[in-house]
Amino acid sequence: MTLAAADPELYAMLERERARQRDGIELIPSENYVSAAVLEAMGTIFTNKYSEGYPGRRYYGGNEVIDEVERLAQARARALFGVPHVNVQPYSGSPANLAVYLATCQPGDVIMGQNLPDGGHLTHGWKVSATGIYYRSVPYHVRPDGYIDLDEVRALARAHRPRLIWCGATAYVREFPFARFAEIADEVGAYFAADIAHIAGLVVGGAHASPTPHAHVVTTTTHKTLRGPRGAMILVTERGLAKDPELAEKIDRAIFPGLQGGPHDHTTAAIAVALGEAARPEFAAYARQVVANAKALGEALGEHGFTLVTGGTDNHMLLVDLTPGGPGRGTFMQEALDTVGITVNKNTIPGEPVSAFYPSGVRLGTPAATTRGMREPEMRQLAGWIRRVHDEIRGYQLPEEREARHRTLREFRAAVRESAALAATRDEVRALCRRFPVPGIG
Repeated sequence: MTLAAADPELYAMLERERARQRDGIELIPSENYVSAAVLEAMGTIFTNKYSEGYPGRRYYGGNEVIDEVERLAQARARALFGVPHVNVQPYSGSPANLAVYLATCQPGDVIMGQNLPDGGHLTHGWKVSATGIYYRSVPYHVRPDGYIDLDEVRALARAHRPRLIWCGATAYVREFPFARFAEIADEVGAYFAADIAHIAGLVVGGAHASPTPHAHVVTTTTHKTLRGPRGAMILVTERGLAKDPELAEKIDRAIFPGLQGGPHDHTTAAIAVALGEAARPEFAAYARQVVANAKALGEALGEHGFTLVTGGTDNHMLLVDLTPGGPGRGTFMQEALDTVGITVNKNTIPGEPVSAFYPSGVRLGTPAATTRGMREPEMRQLAGWIRRVHDEIRGYQLPEEREARHRTLREFRAAVRESAALAATRDEVRALCRRFPVPGIG
């Protein structure tokens, strides 16, 4: 029985989401479109199997084929990233990162990661995360110009002697200085973990420096720029094994049985497909175009008067500082852009003057638009629409008083729904999208 016949209510939701993805432009840098082959693998009968353990060491019978699937994914990842050991079982990036802690640290150990409001990740020691509760987090920051403050990183590492240092972020637009982090970690005897969830596709495509020669362990999601399903991997490098010959085994034990039960075998299969795609020459061309598009979008936004954190980008991502129009404007821009079919996410900026609930910036990225085949001319067109939306909502400011904020946002949402100018822009966005089909959707 088809999904439409079995569950028409859910099928209607699926069709609405299909239309949203087809007729809108995805600019959230952590999102992408998978190929039809990856979608097919995700929907296979591999989802029926339970496979606790690792290839050749399962707790259940009947895993002969599953072992082949997982070994294939491992082999492709090892070849792509040039590492001796890979675990492809993490359900997502956060448990992958938690496994690194479990393998390298004891509760209460000092760890270092980029401060969350400065663009870091929740699992790099932020205070509300388990990583900030069970470990003593000493965050580092970015300088006023938006670049990582490496002098501060070194000073904090010397003062606190961390067990683990992270390099990686969710909103950092410049190339990560992996070699410099390795020097600091070696100086204080720390493990160095590189979280490349955002840039993994750029790394394998040769559009960003690789952490493999420098880090002891590397974590990554398999979606975002890698264009795979929602999963994750942990890579143990030659440097990692030189520091601790048992590191690979410790990582594997941290995932299972330390944090997870059976892997999601249909996801493992889809990861293998995506890694196979990433090994092709056309993927390297894609990775380079992602960066070229981000640079073109940044330049065009600058020409339209927008302020960019660090003044531009080295990767797939841009961070727009909207404080010249008043603090806390990220929410307004995100929702107004949603109205015209351009999806971004509100985001804190370095030195955020308000809060993560009402941030003063928006985060943009080009992986998904590039997957659809958009190039520099479309990036310039996007920048013009973003400027038009910005001008349409210029009169709205975030009040200081809480109730006034709620009232202003209600009025704002009603106004953008009724705006003729935004409706006209929505039609233009839809027309552009119809020229660039979405893989697996059309």
